[in-house]
Amino acid sequence: MNSTHKIMDWSTALAKVATWKHNREKIVFTNGCFDILHLGHVDYLEKARLLGDRLFLGLNTDSSIRRLKGEKRPVVPEYARARVMAALWFIDAVVLFDDDTPIRLIESIKPDILVKGDDYTMDKIIGADFVLAHGGTVQTVPLVKGYSTTQIVNRIKGM
Repeated sequence: MNSTHKIMDWSTALAKVATWKHNREKIVFTNGCFDILHLGHVDYLEKARLLGDRLFLGLNTDSSIRRLKGEKRPVVPEYARARVMAALWFIDAVVLFDDDTPIRLIESIKPDILVKGDDYTMDKIIGADFVLAHGGTVQTVPLVKGYSTTQIVNRIKGM
């Protein structure tokens, strides 16, 4: 079986989450664009997964990324990004979201743990208030310094 089964629509993902919760598995949620997968992404996601039993990834659609980062992004289209993310052993579900923030997705799945990189402060983490109000926790994980998609894109432009 290939990893495409990890790429889910919202209703399939909610059913999967219900099963995980029934089995008392801790669900970790994170989100992002993950436009060009690099060491910083892999390290961050692996650390996030180690905080619980299942890692649920909200992945921005192409149109969402264009609104957030400009018309020249993403570099990699959404289906290719979803497949790459689903292929990582530590990711259990990938769901595309088209909003500018993942708040609707967070409210739908009610994760036990919401994770972002340590470049975020608690007051800037979308969904933190909701997760805390529903008995969950919010954590930041250290990022590998010197790795970002924007840096990689700018370095390529300078070549």
